[in-house]
Amino acid sequence: MPRYELTIAGVGGQGSILAGVILGTAAVIHDHKYAVQTQAYSSELRGGFACAWVIVSDEPVDFPRVTAPDILLAQAQDSIDRFAGVLKPGGLLIMDSDMVQKPPQGVGRLVEVPATSISRRELGTPVAANMVMLGALYQTTGLVSRGALEKAVAEAVPEAKKDLNLAALARGMEAASTIKGI
Repeated sequence: MPRYELTIAGVGGQGSILAGVILGTAAVIHDHKYAVQTQAYSSELRGGFACAWVIVSDEPVDFPRVTAPDILLAQAQDSIDRFAGVLKPGGLLIMDSDMVQKPPQGVGRLVEVPATSISRRELGTPVAANMVMLGALYQTTGLVSRGALEKAVAEAVPEAKKDLNLAALARGMEAASTIKGI
């Protein structure tokens, strides 16, 4: 597997950073790959900028900074406004179509997943949209194995929320598998 660089971005409270930590954990601990995860967020508790950058590779990662991501997981319009311009030509954009009203032009591959609607209507809570997005990422890329991702989710969330988060992950996989052109 070559080196893949990802940006997972949203606003505070959407779980973008948790999604990045889970992806990195799945890669390193469960799939025995190399990965680096960094993050940044604004000081607001909810509603401010939040982003995780993840690099996954079969080779050691010698430069840990994501400069031109291969993949952008966008959970909010602000994510598109901040990061779509640095997505590699031909890159993959996976976006929450409930939260992004203006997708950028000229993206190599675009996957629109109504993650917030799925989370709210089908799972009964808005806070699992990040797991829906991770499921869509898995389905469209296979960047880490399904088993590794499921184990990392189960380890990262409270026991009482494990089934909900695993259901959201599976629902994201299902939603992305129905999108034409993948």
